Amino acid sequence: MQKRPVQRGRPLGATTFDAELAQAFGMAVRALRTERSIAQEMLANLAGIERSHLGKIERGEHMPTLAVIFKIAGALECSTAVLMTSTEDQLTEGKV
Repeated sequence: MQKRPVQRGRPLGATTFDAELAQAFGMAVRALRTERSIAQEMLANLAGIERSHLGKIERGEHMPTLAVIFKIAGALECSTAVLMTSTEDQLTEGKV
């Protein structure tokens, strides 16, 4: 029996992007960042990601991976639970 090659990425036609959720997460990141008086570029450097990528996350244009969520939470010096709770608050308040 032959092994099938592992293909990178999502299967064709698969979509996992949820604009409302991405925007709520971005708003939560921006709120926590500004609350702590951290510039976007500084947060990106602390998290080890590109500033442009962080900007896209904050605008809800990119859905971050789990690894990036952990990096952002670490850079904000909060737990991922705090970040997710803030995201849930943005969704329930209907700010998105």
